[in-house]
Amino acid sequence: MHDHAHSHDPETHSHIHQTPLTLLDRLFGKIGLYQQLRPLVVGIVHGLAGSAAVALLILTTIRNPHWAIVYLLVFGAGTVGGMMLITMSIASAFKFFGKKNENFSHRLGLASGVLSLAFGLFLAYQIGFANGLFSGHPQWTPR
Repeated sequence: MHDHAHSHDPETHSHIHQTPLTLLDRLFGKIGLYQQLRPLVVGIVHGLAGSAAVALLILTTIRNPHWAIVYLLVFGAGTVGGMMLITMSIASAFKFFGKKNENFSHRLGLASGVLSLAFGLFLAYQIGFANGLFSGHPQWTPR
């Protein structure tokens, strides 16, 4: 929640800016089931949003609508299951090593951030400059 006061002549008043998630947290935050389902729902949304392009590419090749629905259900369940396994493995590593070394999570976060940044810069260089996306002569050959 964000609150700041400012004045307009002749009166002074404050504005409170809320996101929908802040409102939901305030309304349902004390309910135990909400606390358990919230990370699952956020993970499902992010997992499906990240792989939606792959799902749509394959979905365009399926002519039968019933098989298309089955494909989406299986793909969605696989995506959710994969995200849960990855999250549980990372969380268990944090839990196990976090007890022995208090700086582990900070170091792991820093290392993963640097590695992600380096990989992103490498991809940007490869796509933008080596393959010519930003030059006048792109060198892309479909495979």
